[in-house]
Amino acid sequence: MKYFLLLFILVFSQIGISQSNDKTDLYKNYREDQFYASVTYNLLNSKPDGLAQSGFSTGFHIGFIRDMPINKDRDFAIGLGIGFSLNSYNQNLSIIEENKVIIFSILNEDEINVSKNKFSTYLVEVPLEIRWRTSTASDYNFWRIYTGFKLGYMLHNSTKLKSSAGDVQLSNIDSFNKFQYGLTLGAGYGTWNFHAYYGLNSIFNDDSKLNSETIDMNVIRLGLIFYIL
Repeated sequence: MKYFLLLFILVFSQIGISQSNDKTDLYKNYREDQFYASVTYNLLNSKPDGLAQSGFSTGFHIGFIRDMPINKDRDFAIGLGIGFSLNSYNQNLSIIEENKVIIFSILNEDEINVSKNKFSTYLVEVPLEIRWRTSTASDYNFWRIYTGFKLGYMLHNSTKLKSSAGDVQLSNIDSFNKFQYGLTLGAGYGTWNFHAYYGLNSIFNDDSKLNSETIDMNVIRLGLIFYIL
């Protein structure tokens, strides 16, 4: 009986040591902020004359970023991931199709009553980040500054105009640039952080013209981002 009790104690002490080592390794190899969700206010930058935004243009963004620490303290890392982005832009740019040609013009709201005019974009995105933070394996509230680059591919786009002159809805028109890319910044402390995106290329392609001029207009997104795990 004594030998059995001794064997029992030895076996379970080894299991306890093994579990403790597993936890130690887990903490030693911890990663941070691999899932994100963000809400933004979307701005159109370098707008053509006469084009103005109206209402509240929003963006919703979710994704996963693989955190890859590159130093012993694991407070400096590279992140690479994939995400999905939904954006809407309320403005006064009329987008209609005539004889399979997309025509752009500025809505004259002195002549017609416009209840809604917006275009929306749906993108799959690949974020690449350089990440600095004050985290430890056991501290869940810490300062962070993440800078990076984001490449997006437009899966779908749509336009919607509702006015007293009639309603127009279009989908997947060729006027948008399929690839959208820009610089990103995430910074703050704890749960919610400031997030910014600055588009480096135009949201419309070179064939999209207003009054015979190319619509060379990029996107700025400002908002909050939430990180977990």
